[in-house]
Amino acid sequence: MRQRAVRDQQRLDSGAVSSPKDLENLQREITSLAKRQGDLEDVVLEIMERRESAQERVAELTERVGAVQAKVDDATARRDAATQELDAEAATVAKDREVVAGAVPADLLKLYDKLRAQQGGVGAARLYQRRCEGCRLELNITEVNDVKAASPETVLRCENCHRILVRTSESGL
Repeated sequence: MRQRAVRDQQRLDSGAVSSPKDLENLQREITSLAKRQGDLEDVVLEIMERRESAQERVAELTERVGAVQAKVDDATARRDAATQELDAEAATVAKDREVVAGAVPADLLKLYDKLRAQQGGVGAARLYQRRCEGCRLELNITEVNDVKAASPETVLRCENCHRILVRTSESGL
């Protein structure tokens, strides 16, 4: 478009066009080309501004993605560390359980494991202040009297949840 405008302007300036009608048409065409060129330059400027705005937004979003990714990486590292810690603790507890289980009579251990499977992982519960901490229900007076009368070696079970009741010095009975 610029080349055409320059060529038309050279034709106008050279005097090669002698007809007034052709001169007028040539001047109108040069004016029209200049207006179209201005309009196109405005469009190009607008597009460049939009592009710059889009690039700024991309940079901002890229920065935000980086910040979020850093948080994800941190959370993943903390999760992995916690998992390793829990695995180590589980291994230690499993070894401790083996030692304790070796001292428990086989029939009692079998009963405990059966109850544990039935009760969602808890086969025994502490008896504390007349309450089974497995089901959180208070024992009635007859059950309390049976607990008091039972010898320390007797295996007692909760009437409500059937878990093995563990008596301690803090039981209050």
